[in-house]
Amino acid sequence: MGDNMTSVTEFILLGFPLNTRTQMLLFGLFSLFYVLTLLGNGVILGLISLDSRLHTPMYFFLSHLAIVDMAYACSTVPQMLVNLLSPAKPISFAGCITQTFLFLTFAVTECLLLVVMSYDRYVAICHPLRYSVIVSWRVCITLVVTSWTTGVLLSLVHLVLLIPLPFCMTQKIDHFFCEIMAVLKLACADTHINELMVLAGAVSVLVGPFSSVIISYVCIFRAILRLQSGEGQSKAFSTCSSHLCVVGLFYGTAIIMYVGPRYGNPKEQKKYLLLFHSLFNPMLNPLIYTLKNSEVKNAMKRVLGIKSFMKR
Repeated sequence: MGDNMTSVTEFILLGFPLNTRTQMLLFGLFSLFYVLTLLGNGVILGLISLDSRLHTPMYFFLSHLAIVDMAYACSTVPQMLVNLLSPAKPISFAGCITQTFLFLTFAVTECLLLVVMSYDRYVAICHPLRYSVIVSWRVCITLVVTSWTTGVLLSLVHLVLLIPLPFCMTQKIDHFFCEIMAVLKLACADTHINELMVLAGAVSVLVGPFSSVIISYVCIFRAILRLQSGEGQSKAFSTCSSHLCVVGLFYGTAIIMYVGPRYGNPKEQKKYLLLFHSLFNPMLNPLIYTLKNSEVKNAMKRVLGIKSFMKR
C-alpha cells in the first residue's frame, strides 16, 4: 500500500469521454448556458435592487437565491469548460479541495434558502395579518445568515475529514469537477466514515428540509382553497408556483443523486444529474421566476420604462 501512495499535488478530471468535435460543440453550448445563468440571475438581482416595490422579505430571499445560483455555477462550470478545451490539463490538489468546499457550501445554502422561502410563503398565505410581525427584517437577516453559516460549517466538516486522507498514485477523477464522492474513490484508506458523513449530511439537508417544504405547501394549498375570491386564489397560486417549480427541480435531482436508490450505471447517471444540477438549475431558476411571477415581470417593465398599458 505504501508503494501505491504519494503526496498528490494535482488531479486530472476525466469529464465526459467524447470525441474532439463533440467536446467543442459542448464547450460552445455550455458557455452559452453559463452566460445565460449569470445574466438571468444578474437581472433578478438588478430588478430587486432597482425597484422599491420588490424590497420585501420574499424578494430579499430571492436575491440571495440568485447570488447562490451564480456562485453555484461558478464553482463548477469554468473548470468543466477548461476540461472540454484541454482534457489532459490537471487541477491542483488545493484547487480541487477548494472546488469541493465551494460546491458543498453553495449546495447546502441553497437547500436551506428554499426552506426559508417556503416558510415565508406559508406565513404570507396562512397568517397574512401577522406576516409583518413574524417575518420581520431582523428575522429575515437571521434566517439568511443561518443558511450561509450552516452551509460553510457543514462543508468544513467534510473538508476536515477529506484532507488528511492518503491518495493513491491514480490521480484521475472520473467526473467533470471535484465531486466529493469521486475524490474519495481515489483515497488509499478506509473512507466509510467520510461516506457515512456525506449520506448523513445529504439526509439532514435534503430529506428533512424537503419534508418541511412539503408540509408547508400542504398548509398553503389548504389555505388557498379556502379563499372565497378567485382572483385571490390565482394570485396566491402564481406567487407559490414559481418557488414550487424551483424546489422540485433542485430537491428532485439532489435526492436522486445522494439519497435515492441506484439503478443501471449509477456513476454515469450521477454525473449527468450533477451536470443538470450545477448548470441547468441555476439557469432555469431566473427564467421560472420571470415567466411565472407577475410582480417580477411588472418590475422589469417599470425598470425598462414600458408603459402601463402593456401590462397584462
